[in-house]
Amino acid sequence: MTTGASTPTYPARPRRSRVRTFLPLGVAAWLVLEIWLLTLVAGAASGFAVFLLLVAGFVLGSVVIKRAGRRAFRNLNEALQRGGAPSSSGSSGNGLMMLGGLLLMIPGLISDAVGLLLLIPPVQKAVGRYAERTFDRRLRAAGPGTLGDAFQQARMHRPDGKVVQGEVIRDTQDGPQDTPRDPRPPLTR
Repeated sequence: MTTGASTPTYPARPRRSRVRTFLPLGVAAWLVLEIWLLTLVAGAASGFAVFLLLVAGFVLGSVVIKRAGRRAFRNLNEALQRGGAPSSSGSSGNGLMMLGGLLLMIPGLISDAVGLLLLIPPVQKAVGRYAERTFDRRLRAAGPGTLGDAFQQARMHRPDGKVVQGEVIRDTQDGPQDTPRDPRPPLTR
């Protein structure tokens, strides 16, 4: 039965990016490959050897993360003592060292190999330069104000979904700015 009202039209969904489409498939393939390699090594050596390999990777990863974190904290503390910003030369590889340590802590042989590669200083420099260039290129391509507009939109939406537009105007004539001239009622919903 129809009431004569038009059916609402919804805007078309935006297309999913390739990353959002293929990332779950890539993660699943990576997990299957990690498990397959672990069973292959367990068949060649023994299950206990694989267990020791995983424990050694976890311990080494935690040591690397702890060391990189201490170095980053020390660099930050020294910069605060000087009264300036932390230098990028002293802390260039801390983030990649922490990522390498995290990959070492994740059980698997591929993640361990990538984690060990990230601990090598020339690889850290190459990956750091590549990441910086990619970040700069994407930041320039994003256009001005896009990130700020996103934060502004997030702040303007109320929990019930309504958008509240507004502007604050302060009257700065004759008198202190902190104390209002007339008593104002409290703000309520």
